[in-house]
Amino acid sequence: MNSSVSVLPITVQPLHAIALEASVPSSRSTQPLPTPAELRQRLPLDIAIAQQIQAQRQAVRAVLDGEDPRLLVVVGPCSIHDADSALDYAQRLAVLAPQVSDQLLLVMRAYVEKPRTTVGWKGLVYDPHLDGSGDMAEGLALSRRLMLEIAELGLPLATELLQPLVAGYFDDLLSWAAIGARTSESQIHRELVSGLDLPVGFKNGTDGSLGIATDAMRSAAHPHQHFGIDGHGRPALVQTAGNADTHLVLRGGHQGPNHDAASVQSARAGLEKLGIAARILVDCSHANSSKDPLRQPAVLEDVISQRLSGQEALRGVMLESHLFDGAQALSCDLRYGVSITDGCLGWEGTERILRDAAERLRQG
Repeated sequence: MNSSVSVLPITVQPLHAIALEASVPSSRSTQPLPTPAELRQRLPLDIAIAQQIQAQRQAVRAVLDGEDPRLLVVVGPCSIHDADSALDYAQRLAVLAPQVSDQLLLVMRAYVEKPRTTVGWKGLVYDPHLDGSGDMAEGLALSRRLMLEIAELGLPLATELLQPLVAGYFDDLLSWAAIGARTSESQIHRELVSGLDLPVGFKNGTDGSLGIATDAMRSAAHPHQHFGIDGHGRPALVQTAGNADTHLVLRGGHQGPNHDAASVQSARAGLEKLGIAARILVDCSHANSSKDPLRQPAVLEDVISQRLSGQEALRGVMLESHLFDGAQALSCDLRYGVSITDGCLGWEGTERILRDAAERLRQG
């Protein structure tokens, strides 16, 4: 039998037509940004701080694995919008950290991206001038510079990884990271986590279900081949080894909190049934505090009580905390040290509950 192959003619577009297309108004425009490699070269991580971060990552792993009996506490502003107040907070936390270090491993939140249900300020990386100008080149530089200054105080750093392209600018500075409730289901974020050399917590879904987070943990633990960019900003095939240090973060859901003893035990049983290490953090904010920052101390007290009652799966907590209580709307007349996103517990209350938590744990 004879066979034939039909080849469709290829139409080559004339150069003048391409030029005409380029002149047609577009719904988007582009502006070059520094590559991750360029920004890291401009704002380098010196050897001593790099070694410190590796040691801090290992300390976080030891707590999550139960080898270190301390409680991991990821604490700090809901989001950083002002470098001065963030450094002020970091300096206070750096003084407190060694005073409670026998019971608590403090890690500072350095959140420079914020997820939005609809619209709003998306974080320091996106809009560092707080005026809608979108100076992302300055946002990247300011964020990395600030993280370096906080690291130099000796504090481990944590952030939420929201835009995968942004991760390469900061992941060398982090000791812990979160994947939020809205992105735990994302294959792209699971692939990203599978290639990170640091512990990462996946939050349960906004409806309170755990399946999305446990699926994410299992996926991120495996090697992946995926599309990405290299350090020079070029498209690349990325091959990852898998991340063994993923864990579950309980943040409540539409039906209410899930930090209570029954919910924690149910989550633990679900993890064990799937063959996943039962390593659980409780987010004291969001639905677990009914979005009231002043209720976070009660959630922390409940977690401490469960720990003292023998709930070994509880390895840590998250707290949204700034210099002063509450939140404020973004305006031209901002109060110093007050969050412009989610409401936070002020420093005075934060210091008190962390000292109280350490003392309760000491007394056993």
